[in-house]
Amino acid sequence: MHDLEHWGIILSNQVDKKTFIETILTENTITELQSYKNKKGVLFSDIAIEAYINKEYYEDDVTNSPIQKGRKLRTFSSGERKKVYLEYCINQFPDFMILDNPLDHLDISSRAAIALQLEEISKKIPLIIIVNRQVDLFSFVTTKAVIKDNSFSFHPFEIDTTYLNSQTNPVIPLPIEGVHLDLDVLIEMKNLNVSYLEKGILKNINWTIEKGDFWHLHGPNGSGKSTLLSLITGENTKGYDQDLHLFGFKKGSGESIWDIKKNIGYFSTAMTDLFQKNDSLENMILSGFFDSIGLYVKPTDLQKKAVTQWLEVVAMTHHKNTLFRNLSVGQQRIALIIRAVLKHPPLLILDEALEGLDDSNVALVSSLIMLLSTQTAITILYVSHRKEATIHPKKFIELVPSPAGSTATIN
Repeated sequence: MHDLEHWGIILSNQVDKKTFIETILTENTITELQSYKNKKGVLFSDIAIEAYINKEYYEDDVTNSPIQKGRKLRTFSSGERKKVYLEYCINQFPDFMILDNPLDHLDISSRAAIALQLEEISKKIPLIIIVNRQVDLFSFVTTKAVIKDNSFSFHPFEIDTTYLNSQTNPVIPLPIEGVHLDLDVLIEMKNLNVSYLEKGILKNINWTIEKGDFWHLHGPNGSGKSTLLSLITGENTKGYDQDLHLFGFKKGSGESIWDIKKNIGYFSTAMTDLFQKNDSLENMILSGFFDSIGLYVKPTDLQKKAVTQWLEVVAMTHHKNTLFRNLSVGQQRIALIIRAVLKHPPLLILDEALEGLDDSNVALVSSLIMLLSTQTAITILYVSHRKEATIHPKKFIELVPSPAGSTATIN
């Protein structure tokens, strides 16, 4: 039983989180949090950690580091980095702590370790835990609320999950410029090994991705997931001189990078930053027909019709002329995934497609992913630390670290 009050606040992706946090830490005009006014608060977040690492970069002497004597924060793994920074926050002797999505970007074991650490901290310090998803709240949270917009008004703890409109029976549009690939096996790797500077990254990976598969790739931070993806996309030179076949080509047999990439639709959260110009939603999606960042070629009427059909599927037709940068985070994700699958590529890679989304946007993006898996022949490779209740892959590959490099467990 905890005597301290701990807030669990679920923030919609529509909320200006930075301003909300600054308001609590400075003038604190939020009625429900008046008990924290004029008290010392510290912020624990990925942004705060990154700011500290940047500060460290300009300090050559680490012997007096307040983090850990003789070692800089950037040298720790993602999980250990959060654990160490939490201890640093505690050593500031705050009256309360704000924790911004403390479990984001962590693998299962690291999430469990941080959760235990927060359980102990909650016995000593009042916590305000800000998350995007209900599942990320902790059992010791005593008071809960939902904030939906920049009025910062507190609403009762009820989650509104918005799915694609099932009443209209949405149908994925057929491709007008499909990528034809008459192969049953898209990717095949046998006894694949990767190391850097004698440090093993991947060891004896045997994996076959076939047409129509729906895979979930997961594994701890640093287990080699990004390396494995870069081998599949043909960007990693470590694929040469190995038994690696990509879309019918043996790696290093004279294929071009375009021979590989034309078969892949790709989404990662980092792509969002590429489309922050004055492109409308419609033009941003249309650019997918030309594989360009921005629309520089006049689209055909057939291409525009196809985009209209896609927007109808996801109930975003009314946003056709909205600037991409003015869309919600979830709407931006939907748009980028549509752009990636316009041509129905043989393989779709979704790298942390749900990371950072609130519950309603998770439901929206999950619905689209499941539609793609059931209504198209596109092979899906879904990459995430989480196993989502709304995502149903058919096959799983887990990277398991070892001193010689990560091995793969497949089921």
